[in-house]
Amino acid sequence: MPKILVTGGAGYIGSHTVHQLRAQDFEVIVADDLSNGHAASVPSEILHVCSLFDRAQLTSLMQTEQVDAVIHFAAFIAVGESTREPEKYFHNNTAGSISLFAAMADAGVNKLVFSSTAAVYGNPTEIPIPETAAINAVNPYGESKVMVEKVLDWLDATRGLRAIRLRYFNACGANNAAGLGERHDPETHLIPLILRAVRTGKPVTLFGDDYPTPDGTCVRDYVHVDDLASAHIAAVNHLLNGGASNVFNAGTGQGFSVKEVVTAVEKITGQSVPYIMGPRRDGDPAQLVADSSKLRQTLGWQPKFDTLESIIESAWVFEKQNLT
Repeated sequence: MPKILVTGGAGYIGSHTVHQLRAQDFEVIVADDLSNGHAASVPSEILHVCSLFDRAQLTSLMQTEQVDAVIHFAAFIAVGESTREPEKYFHNNTAGSISLFAAMADAGVNKLVFSSTAAVYGNPTEIPIPETAAINAVNPYGESKVMVEKVLDWLDATRGLRAIRLRYFNACGANNAAGLGERHDPETHLIPLILRAVRTGKPVTLFGDDYPTPDGTCVRDYVHVDDLASAHIAAVNHLLNGGASNVFNAGTGQGFSVKEVVTAVEKITGQSVPYIMGPRRDGDPAQLVADSSKLRQTLGWQPKFDTLESIIESAWVFEKQNLT
């Protein structure tokens, strides 16, 4: 079986993807600096503690392990923090990725799946958003990913690095059979924050109720983390089978407002959500909903978690079992 290097593989989406890859008998190694990842989320025998900026170590690892392709997750992801510390995001997400690509060149590895983001679109003029929509990031996190996408275009044109870019929407949910779920510190994602408010009784702050949406709160496309993992595996199989570079949206195509998420959580938990309504956060678009028809048609991807309630239920089980 092919051997896959997963950067950031001890993180949230990375660890779920590693779990699925191993279940499908891929050989997997993980490179993670553990700044945000959790060593316990992946088997110790496949984990290599390594920085994206250690080009020599990454090159040696890929050569020694005879890696066939790379799935690149390692990045900082907090939109709000990126508006306060943009240098941190351009350094880690953009420069760190370039360091990885240089190591791949040194090691002779030319297949990459890159975890991009719907944040590259900024405030879209068309909902759901097709891959052809204008790229116009409105926060440094999104812009750091735009920069990497541009680098990948040039590396494809100049040295044949074939890359699939997955622009995915709001990752959520848990794989409780594998003991995997969201463990961000600090937590910034909406669903675990709302579930934590239910569990602890401490109000969660919801940001903005004056957006141009039906109920005034942000609308997002919530996609289960296991479905995102399967998209990455479909993408790496495409490259291993000789497929060309491409870009795909990964989302369900359904948008839910923050208040609708609150209502769904109350339905699943049987408890009211204590919350405080705060002002808008810098860099938050009003609506982000995917047109993922290209991914479905080209790579045969089909999300298994097709309701918001099923996603929240998996996250609620994880919250109760692991974060009490």
